[in-house]
Amino acid sequence: MELGSITQFLEDKTILITGATGFLAKLVVEKILRVQPNVAKLYLLVRAKDFESATQRLHNEITGKELFRLVKESVGTKFDSLVTQKLIVLPGDISQEDFNLKDSQIYKQIDVIVNSAATTNFYQRYDVALGVNTLGVKHVLNLAKQCTKLKVVIHVSTGKKIAILAAYVCGEREGVILEEPHELGVSLNGVAGLDIDREIKLVQETLNQLQEKGATQHDIQMAMKDLGIQRF
Repeated sequence: MELGSITQFLEDKTILITGATGFLAKLVVEKILRVQPNVAKLYLLVRAKDFESATQRLHNEITGKELFRLVKESVGTKFDSLVTQKLIVLPGDISQEDFNLKDSQIYKQIDVIVNSAATTNFYQRYDVALGVNTLGVKHVLNLAKQCTKLKVVIHVSTGKKIAILAAYVCGEREGVILEEPHELGVSLNGVAGLDIDREIKLVQETLNQLQEKGATQHDIQMAMKDLGIQRF
């Protein structure tokens, strides 16, 4: 699909973007505002305890960045108005069912979902990584089923996010690069297939054991990080 047709498609569309404060998602937000200011709305899922905190992250980590300089130059003094009208923050958590969103009315408005939420930390707690990178995708799909106007779901895989970030220092490959099965997480400790329920159970059992032993929060954090390394 050429840029012109994509730009036309985005007109009057309502788009949900997860992982909105992340590297790739910010690029998507900026590009849409720059090439198609007639987009209806961009709902940005931001991990925050409330709307006020989410709004602060919007300004500090997204629109306040140098990345939006061209948009600001293009619209001038109307930039703040553009942000207010087009960008709607949603405080929520992708690792939770329905993202813990309080407003279910947005399901009736969304035309496009761009799932860019992920942790690319190689030493992340296993329970956190599992919640975001694995269960998060499941929650996105479940939410998508409730969107009556939905036309497309775009998922940015964790592997590709890492590859794109790595490209800045070691990228020499060109053209279309397909993901291999082992890159898609279908192999776990040399065993084909990923039993998500089993992994969730393992995490919960490990957390319960640590709590029963009276482990400190630091000990729990380190144990969860070690578990992540063991599992992968």
